[in-house]
Amino acid sequence: MSRAVALRAHDDTPNADHIIVLHDVTWKDYERLIEIRGDHSAPRISYLDGEVEIMSPSKDHEQIKSYLGHLLETWCIDRGIEIRPFGSWTLTREENEGAAEADECYIFGTEPRERPQLAIEVEWTRGGIDKLEIYRKLAVDEVWYWRKGVVEIYILTDETFARVQRSRLLPHLDVELLASMLDRDTLTQAVRDFRKALEES
Repeated sequence: MSRAVALRAHDDTPNADHIIVLHDVTWKDYERLIEIRGDHSAPRISYLDGEVEIMSPSKDHEQIKSYLGHLLETWCIDRGIEIRPFGSWTLTREENEGAAEADECYIFGTEPRERPQLAIEVEWTRGGIDKLEIYRKLAVDEVWYWRKGVVEIYILTDETFARVQRSRLLPHLDVELLASMLDRDTLTQAVRDFRKALEES
């Protein structure tokens, strides 16, 4: 495995994620890292074309991803939409040299699938590799990125991700309203305020 390592973190973020990037890593090296890590959700390990990003999420990162996931699940449950959460499911495609573990990922409906339809990524600290390119290789339909209080939506069309204003999977969901609830002190407050805002809209 290469000795080349890059450490990336925001200097102005007191609770930054801890990120290490390794270069010139083979697929077998990546598999060994997953084996060493074992059946845990952290650190999260991503692989793209010979580069590995190892990320230990901060407390703030984990809170945001949990709020996002719970609010999305609440919205679907309240509307009778079948949703299955898979957390940080390890997604791999060796032939395309790509692997990722989203903060949260989902399948909608009851049909079995080999890939999630939606992956959610919280970018609390700027990462070292292009996660969208990994999700393109993995053929994930839609990716939501939380960055600095905004949820950006990307949909896969003709093997390319394009940023859009509304989810293709959940076109009636006001993602901007959902994102505005992430600053609440508790998840209970966030869900209560989200439901109230939806009733008034």
